[in-house]
Amino acid sequence: MEETIKHIMLEMGVAAKSAAVEMNKASTEQKNLALKAIAGEILARRSDLMLENEKDLDAARANGISDALLDRLTFTEARFNSMVEGLEQVATLNDPVGEITDMSYRPTGIQVGKMRVPLGVIGIIYESRPNVTIDAASLCLKSGNATILRGGSECIHSNRGLAECIQAGLSAAGLPKAAVQVVATTDRTAVGELITLDQYVDVIVPRGGKSLIERITKEATIPVIKHLDGVCHVYVDADADKAMAIEIAFNAKCNRYAVCNAMETLLVDRGVARDILPELAGKYVKEGVELRGCDETRSVLSNVCDVTSATEDDWHEEYIAPILAIKVVEGLDESIAHINTYGSKHSDTIVTENYTKGRRFLREVDSSSVLINASPRLADGFEFGLGAEIGISTDKLHARGPVGLEGLTSQKYIVLGDGQIRQ
Repeated sequence: MEETIKHIMLEMGVAAKSAAVEMNKASTEQKNLALKAIAGEILARRSDLMLENEKDLDAARANGISDALLDRLTFTEARFNSMVEGLEQVATLNDPVGEITDMSYRPTGIQVGKMRVPLGVIGIIYESRPNVTIDAASLCLKSGNATILRGGSECIHSNRGLAECIQAGLSAAGLPKAAVQVVATTDRTAVGELITLDQYVDVIVPRGGKSLIERITKEATIPVIKHLDGVCHVYVDADADKAMAIEIAFNAKCNRYAVCNAMETLLVDRGVARDILPELAGKYVKEGVELRGCDETRSVLSNVCDVTSATEDDWHEEYIAPILAIKVVEGLDESIAHINTYGSKHSDTIVTENYTKGRRFLREVDSSSVLINASPRLADGFEFGLGAEIGISTDKLHARGPVGLEGLTSQKYIVLGDGQIRQ
């Protein structure tokens, strides 16, 4: 069986490499036509796709999957519509491929500039969320790349249904079907084969739990675009607007728990802790959020609700669950130091009306997305106007933050001359 999987993945790699050549030549019009055709297929097959998703949900419940992961797996009407909207939005975005920038004359008379080009073949490995199949396919398609998608076994039926929509849309636009391939097997051997297909695959993007990403980072023989954790913070400054602070801090935790840009630690300036924390804690408790706090937090909330004593591990933890760590801090310096020590360089927010403090926070917090007076839940490709995202990168090379079309391209130098030679 292992040899069969090896052969399947090798064939997919060869086909993807060939398709990448065609995708690099595809016109913007052709790519947009494919995106719109895929959206049309999804709408036309809505009922069938919902049934396929229900098969995955039934299997997940039978296997005792957690509520958080079950939520990621579910096709709600809103998420279904969001997939279609994402495809249509990507079709409206500027095509980065072929863009020429930084042209300048050299003393020899040559012109030197940079042209944006596709990365080539992108392997994407993800868990639970079938909507990632569409996000990934749309962005890779528009940026002129071919892609091999390997979703989790828990969403195999949903992904197979979406793959049929993608294939139909590619055909309608006259693009090679191998431009987007979905691995049909749930055998985990396929992952190991994909991440070592360095002759055919140019980049690997893992989206999933920490153990998956750590494994891929360790075993891949191909460059990886990734983030490990989403330990995101909201810092409520002494100069924050109280109503705004409460709304942002509540949304950051309770909008959705099982996402990488949900807040896991709330930092509150000592000067406003007694004014803000009781009301905010009451809202959390009403939502069923378990609170873990420092000694000062527990003291402030002693007459409001039960707060478990936070441990050192809590400051590092990505709960992806209704659990929140709270710490009272002595101003901006301590908040920045805490975030840079315990955060995962994902997305962090300051709530303040003080322009100078906000500017310092933006400059000094070492995260891929830093926000002023806005929930970290906004830190994703869709909300940033990228149409969708291939993932979040907390690395500092090539791409950082939500990875959209530009992050799926590179640049090459181009030179325009009229006979110059090296003297």
